Amino acid sequence: MTLPLVLASTSPYRRELLDRLGLDFTTCSPETDETRLDGETPKELVLRLSEAKARTGATQGGSVLVIGSDQVAVVGDTVLGKPGTTERACAQLAQLSGQRVTFLTGLCLFNSAQQRAQVDLVPFTVVFRKLSTQQIENYVQREQPLNCAGSFKSEGLGAALFERMEGDDPTALIGLPLIRLVSMLEAEGVAVLG
Repeated sequence: MTLPLVLASTSPYRRELLDRLGLDFTTCSPETDETRLDGETPKELVLRLSEAKARTGATQGGSVLVIGSDQVAVVGDTVLGKPGTTERACAQLAQLSGQRVTFLTGLCLFNSAQQRAQVDLVPFTVVFRKLSTQQIENYVQREQPLNCAGSFKSEGLGAALFERMEGDDPTALIGLPLIRLVSMLEAEGVAVLG
């Protein structure tokens, strides 16, 4: 018997991605402190938070499979989170102009019945075009990417910001790497293709 599937996320983008697989699932809000620990690398951060979100989602009761995911944007040694304000979004995009940015997405599938967690990191890199201040302001005004790591939505107008994209799974850029998730689900007995 397949366990019920839960997406531990309030992100409409992650929900839309998971809908693509045609599976029944519910969502929950994973109340998780996302503060970076002292000395924690970006990779360690997203792996820890994706598992923490999945485990938090499993506390709803009953035996479930819970998907947790977390993402950061990294430029050099700098981690860019969600900007929260228009001013910070413009500043982030100005910093990203002409730069190579790696998005690290942590993914966890937690089986609460077995207390088993599959955890992985899926990177995806974009190279930004050189952007003018006006282009940045126009983009932020149109897209309002205030709750998106790196201040852009690749599933929308964000593609106009890029020179090129590099990676194995473009859905990782949106925050839920479906290619890796399908493998994790199959390891738990969930047949995505029947």
